[in-house]
Amino acid sequence: MSKEYALILGVSSGIGAACAKELAQSGINIIGLYMRKPKDQIEQLNNEILSYNVDSKLIKMNACNYEEMESLLSSEEFNDIKIKVLIHSLAFGSMKPLIHSDKPKRLNKKNIDMTIDVMSNSLIYWSQSIFDNNLFIKGSQIIAMTSAGARKQWLSYGAVSMSKAALESASRQLAVELAPKSIAVNTIQAGVTDTPALRKIPGNENMIKRMEHINPNQRLTTPKDVARVALMIGKSYDTWMTGNTIRVDGGEDIVG
Repeated sequence: MSKEYALILGVSSGIGAACAKELAQSGINIIGLYMRKPKDQIEQLNNEILSYNVDSKLIKMNACNYEEMESLLSSEEFNDIKIKVLIHSLAFGSMKPLIHSDKPKRLNKKNIDMTIDVMSNSLIYWSQSIFDNNLFIKGSQIIAMTSAGARKQWLSYGAVSMSKAALESASRQLAVELAPKSIAVNTIQAGVTDTPALRKIPGNENMIKRMEHINPNQRLTTPKDVARVALMIGKSYDTWMTGNTIRVDGGEDIVG
């Protein structure tokens, strides 16, 4: 009988790592992809996942190397694996303005294409390949991480904002097309969360202070807050809730 796994794209830190720990603690086996993290940090995460008596496969791989993706998902290693949960938590993009008098300091085509590929298009290609390799089951859940930046703008956030808007659109389209297969697709819009990705946004210190002030809970969202909701969705075999963007922000969006 095939084992069910959560496949987490972007497992090594922040929300991805929190999801891995939360799902593992609940008895869900973990496959995680990571890049550019120290070996000792990955070993620590792997050991924590294993401590919950589940399988753990943490793979150093560029999630946007689609040839490697196809090779991995079609390999013998996946013969006895089913993907119960796919979590897309990739955060890597260019932080430059669209307009700048000094051309090297503004977004170019390569910057934009890379950011949208990593943070949006990759969800489509992984979903397609998992489907093609018959790794989904009835009741599988696809969860992608978006942000308020899909419809709000901050300085130098243009490419990421575009990618988040595209990610939400892709998720809705996947939801429509996968509904007959009893596979649900939703996005989680986390509130401002102090992660390595946030720290790369220009002006993040002011953003953090403002959100701590306006959030009804008087604090930022934590990766664990998001992971708990991802767990509730991921464990469910009910796929009637699909095509949504679910705010996990303590009420931040409605007051900000």
